[in-house]
Amino acid sequence: MPQAKKIETKSTWDLEKEMMTCTYCGFCKSVCPVFDVSNWEGVGPRGKVILAYGLREKEIPADESVLERIYQCTTCKNCERRCPSDIKVVDIVESIRKDLVANDFMYASHRAVVDKLLQTGNPYGETKKVTYRHQDKKKAKVGYFVGCTARYRFPSITNSTISILEKLGEDFLVLDEVCCGSTIQRIGWPDDAVKKLLEKNIKHIEEKGVEKVVFTCAGCYKMFKKVYPKYTKLNFEVKHMTEELAENLPKLKPLRKKITYHDPCHLGRYCGIYDEPRKILKSIPEAEFAEMEQNKATAMCCGGGGGLRSAFPEYAKEIAARRVAQAESLKADMLLTSCPFCVTNLSSGKDKKGAKIDIKDLVEVVDQLI
Repeated sequence: MPQAKKIETKSTWDLEKEMMTCTYCGFCKSVCPVFDVSNWEGVGPRGKVILAYGLREKEIPADESVLERIYQCTTCKNCERRCPSDIKVVDIVESIRKDLVANDFMYASHRAVVDKLLQTGNPYGETKKVTYRHQDKKKAKVGYFVGCTARYRFPSITNSTISILEKLGEDFLVLDEVCCGSTIQRIGWPDDAVKKLLEKNIKHIEEKGVEKVVFTCAGCYKMFKKVYPKYTKLNFEVKHMTEELAENLPKLKPLRKKITYHDPCHLGRYCGIYDEPRKILKSIPEAEFAEMEQNKATAMCCGGGGGLRSAFPEYAKEIAARRVAQAESLKADMLLTSCPFCVTNLSSGKDKKGAKIDIKDLVEVVDQLI
């Protein structure tokens, strides 16, 4: 990491109005998961806005303390929901991260993720090809975009999704994709690398004649739904599996358990998918569904996003542990969600807390009940 210095901030040049609009009211920090753990002003959203403005105006130098504050953020977007001035806090944070990276201010853990992805096509650095049923099909109407976490860390989610699509009688194939780019974009890597990943994925999808792509990863879904269209037109439909299942509800077997649900930030606050998972859960015979106090738009982040888990794993675990505690307070048997990365981090929170609650992806349970 270079010595402390004042840096050029090209990525934040068009965000001056956003930064100047902040009234420093502090409403945002009341819902910030990292501030809730650290209780340090500079970590809160308004603290990050002040730091970003100071870097932009060359009033302060970039150094390790600034890097720490800017990256102690999950980019969960809850601060924006709470902001009375509608400030795009996440845009400010992610833009100043680009400027820090451009000036070689970057955590070694994040650099390792980028290097692995650029070398292997996935952030885990996996080189062994993982294949699934229906991956060798030449053409199909539906394509399943597995995502790196489900493919390399939670194959049970992938297998459950494939099983569901088979049971629904879908004409589908499993896409041979590369990373969607969300991981490196969140930590501030240049957009050119994201565009190259985008081009590879879209080329493969179009070659397969796919008319609709379905996702189990909320982060991948958000990239295709919100980010990819900024760069190019998509000639296929984009749907999360919760949307697909809510529209084609299969008959499910009874489940005599109390269930609660965690809304992934990328699926909920970014894409507005709240009702579909609940429609599925409420269709399960004999299951008791209970909402956590913070749900839907107000849902607490799992703590795993925005590069926090790789740079500050203890913060990520503590945030997850607090979310798990909310689920346990309901005396729920199962905590379900709709994102492999949320399953990953919530599971680490479960371990930290020594909790007994069962944590699964919604598709895993649906597959067992069809």
